[in-house]
Amino acid sequence: FFLHCLAELQKDVGSNKKKRYPPIPTIDDDECSGADGFVSKQKPCISGEQKFPAPKVAVGLEATHLADDESKSSEIPLAAKAVAEAKNSEKNDSTAVGKPATHASGPLHCTGEAIYADDIPAPANLLHGSLILATKCNATMRKIDVSPALNIAGVVAAFTHEDIEKLGGDNRMGPILLDEFAFLPKGEVVEFVGQPIGIVIGESQEIAETGARSVLVEYVEKEGKAVVSIEDAIEAGSFWTDFRHEIKRGGDSKVALNQSQVDGKKLVVVEGSFRCGGQEHFYLEPNSTLAIPSESGTNLTIYASTQAPTKTQDFCARVTNTPAAKVVVRMKRMGGGFGGKETRSVFSSVAAAVAAKLSNRPVRLTLNRDTDMSITGGRHAFLGIYKAGALVDQMSGSVKLHALDVQIYNNGGCKFDLTGPVLDRALFHIDNCYYWPHFHAVGTPCKTSQPPHTAFRGFGGPQGMAIAEHIIDHVAAECRISGDRLRRENLYCTNDCTPFGMRFGSQYTGAWNVPLMWDRLYNELDIPKRRAAASEFNKKNKWVKRGVGFIPTKFGIAFTAKYMNQGGALVHLYTDGTVLVSHGGTEMGQGLHTKVCQVAAQAFGIPLEDVYVNDSSTDKVANTIPTAASMSCDLYGMATLDACRQILKRIQPIKDSMPPGTQLRDIAKKAFFERVDLSAHGFFSVDNDRCGYDWSKEAPEGYPRDLPENSWKGHPFNYFTQGVAFAEVEVDVLTGDHKTSRVDVLVDVGSSINPAIDIGQIEGAFVQGMGWCTIEEVVYADDDHVWIRPRAKVFTTGPGTYKIPAFNDVPETFNVAILENAENPFAVHSSKAVGEPPFFLGCSVFHAIKDAVAAARGDSNKYFELRMPATSERIRMACCDDIASSCMSGEPTSFQPKGSF
Repeated sequence: FFLHCLAELQKDVGSNKKKRYPPIPTIDDDECSGADGFVSKQKPCISGEQKFPAPKVAVGLEATHLADDESKSSEIPLAAKAVAEAKNSEKNDSTAVGKPATHASGPLHCTGEAIYADDIPAPANLLHGSLILATKCNATMRKIDVSPALNIAGVVAAFTHEDIEKLGGDNRMGPILLDEFAFLPKGEVVEFVGQPIGIVIGESQEIAETGARSVLVEYVEKEGKAVVSIEDAIEAGSFWTDFRHEIKRGGDSKVALNQSQVDGKKLVVVEGSFRCGGQEHFYLEPNSTLAIPSESGTNLTIYASTQAPTKTQDFCARVTNTPAAKVVVRMKRMGGGFGGKETRSVFSSVAAAVAAKLSNRPVRLTLNRDTDMSITGGRHAFLGIYKAGALVDQMSGSVKLHALDVQIYNNGGCKFDLTGPVLDRALFHIDNCYYWPHFHAVGTPCKTSQPPHTAFRGFGGPQGMAIAEHIIDHVAAECRISGDRLRRENLYCTNDCTPFGMRFGSQYTGAWNVPLMWDRLYNELDIPKRRAAASEFNKKNKWVKRGVGFIPTKFGIAFTAKYMNQGGALVHLYTDGTVLVSHGGTEMGQGLHTKVCQVAAQAFGIPLEDVYVNDSSTDKVANTIPTAASMSCDLYGMATLDACRQILKRIQPIKDSMPPGTQLRDIAKKAFFERVDLSAHGFFSVDNDRCGYDWSKEAPEGYPRDLPENSWKGHPFNYFTQGVAFAEVEVDVLTGDHKTSRVDVLVDVGSSINPAIDIGQIEGAFVQGMGWCTIEEVVYADDDHVWIRPRAKVFTTGPGTYKIPAFNDVPETFNVAILENAENPFAVHSSKAVGEPPFFLGCSVFHAIKDAVAAARGDSNKYFELRMPATSERIRMACCDDIASSCMSGEPTSFQPKGSF
């Protein structure tokens, strides 16, 4: 404020030189940067380039995987035949694959006409539901009295666990462990604030909510305080110990780190910790379900906003004691999911199904934003405790990573949900792109009193890589070497192996392109020059600092649970030449249906607009896998292509009997009259030796020594999607605010089926990742926030307390490019998964902020821990200037603002 007023005063005096004024206070030139914050400055127009290779129809896994016996016996190689077919389709301009087609629902999204679960017109006799939620945790529920709700005009009924028992249903739930209840029974311990106890149904939403709030619940407090944070869990020993896993490679890491020299090179050892917080999914559409009973309540149709129709079907059937064949779950589209609707949508659908069956009337249950954020969980917070060493060649100055010993913990909340698999993926990614000869990582899942945490874009991978990059920064600071150089000198090379036994290289995981992409962006952007320019700017500006971040990523593609790597599709060819596809995936805005339509259109050689996906429904494609792990296009694209090829094979004789160039509709019509089946069910599963990992498997006797260590346990990923990102930021030292000036992203997505959708996914994932590591902070009632009550309650339950990136947070210059000539023989049409992999690249902004903060602290090469997210408070206090230091107790350079982890 003082600097701003002084600047205004200097303007006034300078514009009126005739008057005499008293002496004006003077300040150094470098102080002037603090006169205006980013908020008051006009933001420039957002600009950027989107680059992708020329569209082409590439040949991928289908060249060998879907070949029939006749094709296999042909003298012409299968791949050559597929290439010839692709080139022929390009000549005829009949290609659909490879083109930047508009998202199938894009126009409806833009006009607001897209129908979501809560938009479905109300059926006759519709009732509205509202959950009865626990208001305490770490207490036993002694009594529940629903009579006050039933006395409210318009309330039709209230149902609890006793009503599920009357139905003969099973009240237990859970995606892996059946450790949850649909409705908490009396006498059980309330394990999180907001745990569902029952449901009230009424003639309107307002009446149902009023009724739910009026239900009386009595609790008996337990002794001791609730376990909320990871530190609480470690102190209390509150773990799921059966799911503690470890990865070991090379020699004993502890021994390797207990040396001073190795082969004449100095061993530099660092140790420390890193914390990254949780994240709220904040999908635009909260959880919503419409449950409609029929046949006197013996059948149920569930319209749900879910990534997991089959899981929803299974538990609605289980809890209501209805055969699964009589429960149909339908899902048209979601207004976002991000993993939050893979498992945590199921309980609300089950509650609606119970109410619908018991009342024999349709029931709509849509959670309001505050309720959804309070009880559905989010991304797992992580803690990494590490000791790492690197070898310094004092002659050349090069530094090579030597050994890493790291323990990681994640906060799973009170129920297991997917906490174990999330931690496993973090273990699989804690090497990121760097080779550690001696490696030891242990993952321990923590049980706390937070709501059950669950899948979120990246599924533990980003947390593992965030810890990895923090360790790299620490090693670089201690070795007095630039982070860029340390990273580049220690990137994996082709034929190197990961600690879990996967080898890089074309025949193993596809081409390893990270070093190539690193060098390309490093040289094109002239990053040393940009760092020098930032340094020069920082010398001249005390209160605004610039920073640069540059990081790589690799993200493993496959479900780590082997059985989940499968998918089905149902394809109908109609006699007018149009095609209807149903498959096991769900559409949440990511463009899956559009890509699947492109695959089908390419197969039949018809325009994209002649192919349609209506919805995802368990009575069309049964026993489906949740749409997750970025695997859906790989699974359902191949399954759809399988079905299309079955139909094409059947109609080939008909086509051969007609003149060349006959349109598909005429061929289909003739085939119909000749009694040829024009429908087919397709199926695809990832090859047995390219997915799955057995953590407990020991090396078989006589296992070949030339194979990678731990490879006997399996091959957890089919391939890796790879990328690099550069970010440049400015930090306002006086407020802790930051702005992202420029971002450049380069991603290897194979041969893109739809580059427009892929670039949109890269941009969206980047910004969401940027939000996680900067402004999105989840806060609980814990030891750091004792003013929130009751203990373990979520405080950030709406946009008033929780901030996601908005228009003003988008990088001012945002350049995105897809790598050219990147083939992938392990997926349909040589494409790669894209939904999750770019998420971590958003952390380049975090590292740029860290770089700027280091400049503000005065020693860019000195280590400090900046916890994630880098909120304004953390940035402000980490700058350690005289003003901030005067507000801290203890040593300012190690001060940490409060946070929930």
